[in-house]
Amino acid sequence: MNLKNLDSYSDYIAEKTKELLSIDSPTGYTDNAVLWVKKEFESLGYKSSVTVKGGVLVELGGKDINNGILLEAHTDTLGAIVSSIKSTGRLSLSPLGGMNANNAETENVRVVTKFDGIYEGTCQLTNASIHVNGKYDETRRSWDTVEIVLDEDVSSKDDVKKLGISVGDIVCFEPNTRITKNGYIKSRFLDDKLSVGILLAYAKYLKDNNIVPERAVYVHVTVYEEVGHGGCASVPAGVTEAISVDMGCVGEGLTCTEKQVSICAKDSHGPYSYSLVKALIQAARDTDADYAVDVYPHYGSDVEATLSAGYDIKHGLIGSGVYASHGYERSHKKGAENTLRVLLGYIK
Repeated sequence: MNLKNLDSYSDYIAEKTKELLSIDSPTGYTDNAVLWVKKEFESLGYKSSVTVKGGVLVELGGKDINNGILLEAHTDTLGAIVSSIKSTGRLSLSPLGGMNANNAETENVRVVTKFDGIYEGTCQLTNASIHVNGKYDETRRSWDTVEIVLDEDVSSKDDVKKLGISVGDIVCFEPNTRITKNGYIKSRFLDDKLSVGILLAYAKYLKDNNIVPERAVYVHVTVYEEVGHGGCASVPAGVTEAISVDMGCVGEGLTCTEKQVSICAKDSHGPYSYSLVKALIQAARDTDADYAVDVYPHYGSDVEATLSAGYDIKHGLIGSGVYASHGYERSHKKGAENTLRVLLGYIK
């Protein structure tokens, strides 16, 4: 399958990913990101709707409505929630999803109150001054040993309460997004906002080239993937396959790089559909996509939640290679482009 030069679509993916990354959306606080996603798909001319659960369901068109395919990505990210207010005026946290205290330390945050606006602060080790804390190096970083230091004149629990901050308020971590001149994309939360950018580019490619797929194609951008139930609902009638477009794992023991598309054969929940994995590999070959096939040791995806909910479908997982997952992540425009190539090659 001969595809046109996709550089412009790689640039589009990076641009849209950066826009979405600028919108805070930890699991449970995703409305602003959802409205952005809905608007972007509609600006391309596609019908979209917000599900009761809060995700975005998009119809990309297609001829065979009885053999449809669902592409799943998620716009919810890691984050935290205020679990208590300390007597010192500092905030204790409970993580949202797999946020790790080891790489949350020293990050700037925004505390989103329920009724009284947004306050800035920093996630710090308790007693964070090295010149004071003789056990700084020995202290194990955990959610019991880090805290939010508010950038406000507070020194007691009452001071904090007067600001309108309370238990259950959302804590958003700064993504620190950078796109380098040689195409690397660095940010927190590329998992999975990069994939949303890829699906927007896929939809744009269809529109730009007046392509009507042979099969009905739907996109579901979910909002609870990071806590395991994002893809449990909202599968359109007639769908027989679902592909989760999520981050591809990069690390020791795996073969994928940030410039490749990763095709997952198995993760910690079990194998993906053998016939679909083979078909995705063939699509990569047909489109000259640089790809890797890997087994992910610690991973779960939206499409497995879809299966767990009882849907009778085949399932697969692909994504641009992402290094340092759930930390300060890095991918590359080429990895996004190769993921787009596989989608275009597989869905004729």
